[in-house]
Amino acid sequence: MTTMLTYGEKRRLFSRLFAGLILWAVEQGYEVAIDDVKCRDGHRKNSLHYIGLAGDLNLYRDGKYLWRTPDHLPLGDKWKSMHPLCCWGGDFGDGNHYSIAHEGRK
Repeated sequence: MTTMLTYGEKRRLFSRLFAGLILWAVEQGYEVAIDDVKCRDGHRKNSLHYIGLAGDLNLYRDGKYLWRTPDHLPLGDKWKSMHPLCCWGGDFGDGNHYSIAHEGRK
């Protein structure tokens, strides 16, 4: 069971884990571009992107953009293993989405 974390604690947790995921991805041979962390529009109402608890990763390998959800599967599995609150968008049709659950949202 996960101890209740405040919003601020979740922000710091997300930042630390997201950085770790990116470093892990680079070690696996991917190139990564960060997208849509703490953005102001472009996502559904009440998106975790708007409050800094979600980010998108654009993946590349050998200069090729990897846009399909299956391309993100190794990162999605790694992300979900990093903490019980980690949610991967590939489980709900948004493969490049990585977030920390908050108030019932993923």
